[in-house]
Amino acid sequence: MNAPRARLGVISMFYARPFLGEHFARFGDVRRADLDFIELLVPEPGELDLAATRRALADAGLGVVLAARVNPTRDLASADPRAREAGERYLRYCVDIAMALGAEIVGGPLYGAPLVFAGRAPAPVAESERARRIDCVVGGLRAASAYAGDTGVRFAVEPLNRFETDMANTTRHGIDLVARVDHAACGLLLDTFHMNMEDSDLPAAIRAAGAHVIHFQANENHRGFVGTGHVDWRGVGRALAAIGYAGPITLEPFRRDDERLGVPLAQWRPPNRDEGPDLAASVRILREAFGEARGA
Repeated sequence: MNAPRARLGVISMFYARPFLGEHFARFGDVRRADLDFIELLVPEPGELDLAATRRALADAGLGVVLAARVNPTRDLASADPRAREAGERYLRYCVDIAMALGAEIVGGPLYGAPLVFAGRAPAPVAESERARRIDCVVGGLRAASAYAGDTGVRFAVEPLNRFETDMANTTRHGIDLVARVDHAACGLLLDTFHMNMEDSDLPAAIRAAGAHVIHFQANENHRGFVGTGHVDWRGVGRALAAIGYAGPITLEPFRRDDERLGVPLAQWRPPNRDEGPDLAASVRILREAFGEARGA
């Protein structure tokens, strides 16, 4: 018997940011790339008509995963109680949006603590402050998970590299955090872009995370299209198969079409050509690697 095929999707930022109702035609492009879902940024109030979005997804035969947007004003790790409270309110809002759209996963650096790219420089953290931040994050995630309850919505907490947060950088950090939260509605999101920087062995890290993993993002070391970097996709696929992972897998290829000196690589750029063939090629590479691993 053939193993079920991997559930692959793409981040909405591949097409547009912000992704609005005028971009629903892109859902057809997602399907033509042999993808099963789209990962939408959690829409801010009024940004999307939720009922219309759900209908458009259904019409295209697509599932949906959500990516939360944290910032210093809604930050579970903040020393400012107003920011912490706003962070908890935002996670409850994410659950409500997920239910309206039919999404089962809300992922991202849900703990807050945005660092360099949000304008906060890294600094040493005193032990008492480290303990306070952990307590606040665990308490906030536990409360949000309790709010999700039995809705079917789960939070997927994502470790980011050292330049984007100083809370959870490695897979081991992520395992520690979700174990402290200890709630069925809170699991782990692993992203190979960040893992490539912070984990010494990607397959070993995936195996260590095991059943904690509820969402996965398959990205090259330089965030280009899959197959253009040095990530060992067959090794990643074998590790995912070893832990029995059957959840969603998102591609986040951020274009690298301007290599001039001084142009920031972290800056999002809109597409300026048809990248459908590149995306489809990435999907084929992953389907081959992951299908081979599942059939082994």
